[in-house]
Amino acid sequence: MTERLRIDVWSDIACPWCYVGKRQLEAALDQFPESQRVQITWRALELDGSAPKVREPVDSENAGAKNANEQAMIDRMTGVARGVGLDFRFDRIRPGNTFDAHRLLHLAALRGVQDAVKERFLRGYLTEGEAIGDGSTLIRLSREAGLDADEVALVLGSDRYADDVRADEAEANA
Repeated sequence: MTERLRIDVWSDIACPWCYVGKRQLEAALDQFPESQRVQITWRALELDGSAPKVREPVDSENAGAKNANEQAMIDRMTGVARGVGLDFRFDRIRPGNTFDAHRLLHLAALRGVQDAVKERFLRGYLTEGEAIGDGSTLIRLSREAGLDADEVALVLGSDRYADDVRADEAEANA
């Protein structure tokens, strides 16, 4: 029996560098002859656990940097993203709390679609401007990535997987 190689990755859906890192990891695995043995597990890490579920959309007229240094950082980040095939749209981002999304990633792991759900959440948030903390948005994106919408709604209506998210975060902090 061939052993699996497990890679645990702590990341947040609201983290642009995490999406770039996901693409870079995928590219590296494409070059790895034993990639079929690799199992990636996406672990929870909230960048801003105190964020409200949904914030108002960013005003596109005033979106972006407040000074030249911030604009240079955004330009660098979007350039790196383009280099790995991603289209970051900071003018569309709708910041919000990612805790429920992380709970759904735990469900997705049990259903064998964690990577697809992680990808859909990242693209939805960083490219399409989806409100990642909104329950109806999470149900729709989860369904599109292969989860059952009714099961997702049940999870969102409960505290299921909350302890798992907190355990991921505690391990990351340790």
